[in-house]
Amino acid sequence: MAPAHPFPHRLAALRAALTENGLDGLLVPHSDEYLGEYTPACAERLAWLTGFTGSAGSAVVLATKAAVFSDGRYTTQMAQEVDSALWACLHSLNTPPATWLATTATPGSRIGYDPRVMSQSALRPFLSIPDITLVPTDHNLIDSLWADRPTLPTAPAFIHPLDYAGEDSATKRATIAAALKTLGQSAAILSDSASIAWLLNIRGADIPCTPVVLAFAMVHADATVDLFVSQAKIPADVKTWLGPDIRLLEPEHMQAVLSRMDGARIGVDPASNAVWFTQVLENAGATVCPTPDPCLLPKARKNATEQAGMRAAHLRDGVAVCRFLHWLDTQGQGCTELEAADRLETFRAEHALYRGASFPTISGSGPNGAIIHYRVTPQSDRRLGKNEVYLCDSGGQYPDGTTDITRTIWTGPGTPPDALRATFTRVLKGNLTLGHARFPAGTTGTALDALARYALWQDGLEYDHGTGHGVGSFLSVHEGPARIAKAPSAIALEAGMVLSNEPGFYLPGAYGIRLETLVLVRPAQRVQTERVFLEFETLTLAPFDTRLIDPALLGAEDTSRLNAYHAQILGQIAPFLPQDAQNWLENACAPLNCP
Repeated sequence: MAPAHPFPHRLAALRAALTENGLDGLLVPHSDEYLGEYTPACAERLAWLTGFTGSAGSAVVLATKAAVFSDGRYTTQMAQEVDSALWACLHSLNTPPATWLATTATPGSRIGYDPRVMSQSALRPFLSIPDITLVPTDHNLIDSLWADRPTLPTAPAFIHPLDYAGEDSATKRATIAAALKTLGQSAAILSDSASIAWLLNIRGADIPCTPVVLAFAMVHADATVDLFVSQAKIPADVKTWLGPDIRLLEPEHMQAVLSRMDGARIGVDPASNAVWFTQVLENAGATVCPTPDPCLLPKARKNATEQAGMRAAHLRDGVAVCRFLHWLDTQGQGCTELEAADRLETFRAEHALYRGASFPTISGSGPNGAIIHYRVTPQSDRRLGKNEVYLCDSGGQYPDGTTDITRTIWTGPGTPPDALRATFTRVLKGNLTLGHARFPAGTTGTALDALARYALWQDGLEYDHGTGHGVGSFLSVHEGPARIAKAPSAIALEAGMVLSNEPGFYLPGAYGIRLETLVLVRPAQRVQTERVFLEFETLTLAPFDTRLIDPALLGAEDTSRLNAYHAQILGQIAPFLPQDAQNWLENACAPLNCP
């Protein structure tokens, strides 16, 4: 007999714990103490409780009702993973968690939350609910129920040398210290492990696919840093590399250090720092200054060494992807989604500088491709059928750069339906139009987002995710603060930033289309005025499937852009391919003619 499904028992146990603690409900975010998008296994509390494994979401539990929330990337996945008899599955934009709680909870309810895993920004919508009292808990209630919870990661940190970083830590710290002095702050709290890794030029392996060391830091206006990290994770060479200005402290000492900040002005990012920091600092008599993580913008502006590294990483990654596309087209017919993902991993791993995937590969055939952040499992694994669409979104980590690419492939051998070709072409037009945009300095991603959607909108089509996210340099594949999306943003795109360009379209139950390239923001090369303009340099080097293109709909201008891009790919990638793959690439990159 199959074992009983664990989630009803877990929800019941949590409700019992609420009663024991005098609470009527609980807020359960996906985030961990470091508030990162990706978390170690020991922090996957939302998945443990609900079954939902997406990287963005939350839950609210009440005595008789409960709901799980996520955005448009995960609505299909959420419906598949979560038991609808236990949980309402809701789109977080249509029904925000705070709205659901306000209309569902009994007036006078006491709603618990763990202040170590929620930011001020995440908590703020709940604070305005009338007749609801938010109660910070002194421990995480889920942790007390999770009997077989995995242990904390213990991977050692390692040095990120100047050959890849391009700027030493002392220089970076001096820049941050100067910014703190300008703001009148004596220090700033860092919870984002990517910010800490960038600032100190170290990397780690505490999170799958993201080479960071989980740690907290307080960077001071004298350019010194208190680094709160398990000493067992700092080898002798890394300790020497960090130098005397980096004070190493065990994480359990953090509250004592913060409690000595009486009278100090401390920067705390409302979005990236847990509200616990604000509570502890204010109790200590410090003035909390709600300011952004001071490392975010400097980290996003890649220096010349990092830009060169990104180009080099994308060249070798393009070779691996083109080898995969050749294999898929000539030998991979009938393979499964897992077999395809494994083969792509094999091609990448053949290069000595490959350090692993930058996120779990999305390998979705037919209807699975319509699940925006689909993750294939042995249970969901599906064979690629004939004459259908296969979507592969993947990326690699290299010491000189991080990659992220999506290609949508026709499996053949027949001709794609006209309607499918028209939709694919509209997605492609969005990618090409955005990729060739030229815009004045100071432009935000919000102003550019419609360029990627316009061709789809003309046919009444839309996609429910952002068009572009920032990408780190051997760091997180999703990096702030810049983005390209419909949602308002005050962050202008700046030279040196690397972002994705990934319009798409998804027909649930049928197929998904996404075409993603990474682009580097650079000064425009030919401008008629003295005003500063910017443009994109496309880093990704892999062809689009021309079998899915309608040249007449693509039009003369975009056909010329596509042909130039394919010619660039052929020139840069072909010399690194075996002859049979070269022949395939020549055909894949053959110029299209616009009728």
